[in-house]
Amino acid sequence: MSLEKPDPLDIALQQLSTTAEKLDLDDGVHEILRHPKRALIVSIPVKMDNGDVKVFMGCRVQHNDARGPYKGGIRYHPDVTLSEVTALAMWMTWKCAIIDIPYGGAKGGVCCNPKKMSIGELERLTRRYASMILDFIGPYQDVPAPDLYTDAQTMAWVVDTYSRFKGYSIPEVATGKPIIIGGSLGREEATSRGVTFCVREAAKLMRMSLNGATVAVQGFGNVGWNAARLLSEMGCKIVAVSDTRGGIYDSKGMNPIAVFEHKEKTGSVLGFRGSEKISNEELLELKCDILVPAALENQITKSNATNVKAKLLAEAANGPTTPEADKILREKGIFIIPDILANAGGVAASYFEWVQNLTREHWTEEEVNKKLEGKMVKAFNDIYELSKRQKVDMRTAALMLGVRRVAEATKILGLWP
Repeated sequence: MSLEKPDPLDIALQQLSTTAEKLDLDDGVHEILRHPKRALIVSIPVKMDNGDVKVFMGCRVQHNDARGPYKGGIRYHPDVTLSEVTALAMWMTWKCAIIDIPYGGAKGGVCCNPKKMSIGELERLTRRYASMILDFIGPYQDVPAPDLYTDAQTMAWVVDTYSRFKGYSIPEVATGKPIIIGGSLGREEATSRGVTFCVREAAKLMRMSLNGATVAVQGFGNVGWNAARLLSEMGCKIVAVSDTRGGIYDSKGMNPIAVFEHKEKTGSVLGFRGSEKISNEELLELKCDILVPAALENQITKSNATNVKAKLLAEAANGPTTPEADKILREKGIFIIPDILANAGGVAASYFEWVQNLTREHWTEEEVNKKLEGKMVKAFNDIYELSKRQKVDMRTAALMLGVRRVAEATKILGLWP
């Protein structure tokens, strides 16, 4: 593994070690937190549309449940590895603690290319995968959600598969579902809304007006496009966006809704009227006020960090900045809202959905958004105050807050037998 694309698990363990040292964490508790409680690897045979049988590798990693049931998304991507999923599960543990919801961290993944699979193939893959992890998930055990290249439809298949095995409807086994079968209003854009709440709070601290502030968004999936739309509604000017095929730039600003409609028609943001084509790499180095990486891990590295010109970095993606790059950005005076805070809105809204399902209630979108704002603003301020008190950066403070809460729960529960 090159230094440019480090193993996410190495980064997660490095972060934990640094945090444990700052917290003067008990060695035994640190050792427990270094390891996931359980990791399941499954082979998933699927009959493809042409009649061939193809076997996909899938996994589910459950990191820690000291604060409550495991919680974490399921991603479909050609580069899914057990190491990556383990790191993401660990980050989920800290994220749930930071946002102060009663969950521990988990993550799942299937190594596949969903862009080259039909809807039927994806359904068969999902149902087979769900059946193979069935004994490890459940409303009080492990609650999956959508992640990279999975969506509400994916969760509907998971819920239906689980419910059919159990013999009755159990919508609370997964979150991020369609509204019609128990999904929560506001859930689809919750991650993005959480990012914008954090951007708003950071802008206040920086005395930066959002009215006319220039924004570049890397990644135009659900999180990226909704972040662009919501920031635009707050008065920001979206000057660049990108997807897997490349990016577009317009110094005069773009209407994110129009860009989204263009992508829906053509399959990419490329070719949007009046825009100039740029690469994903060029987007990260644009002169702008706010940069929102909403794509994959390790996008900002030591090789391009010195060229980042944004004043505020809001990490909508998981692990978009390597540790070496993080240091460079901080030395440049860039305000960083770390991923485990910035994108925690998704899991917060998932928690709200789970509570609604368990109590068979249905909240209004206004109620969900108000509760989400309360959670995000409190978490942001808790972390900022801790960073000032301990004289550390926001990422370190976020990790200190999350790890400390999980460590306290782990220690007070004790070891059994």
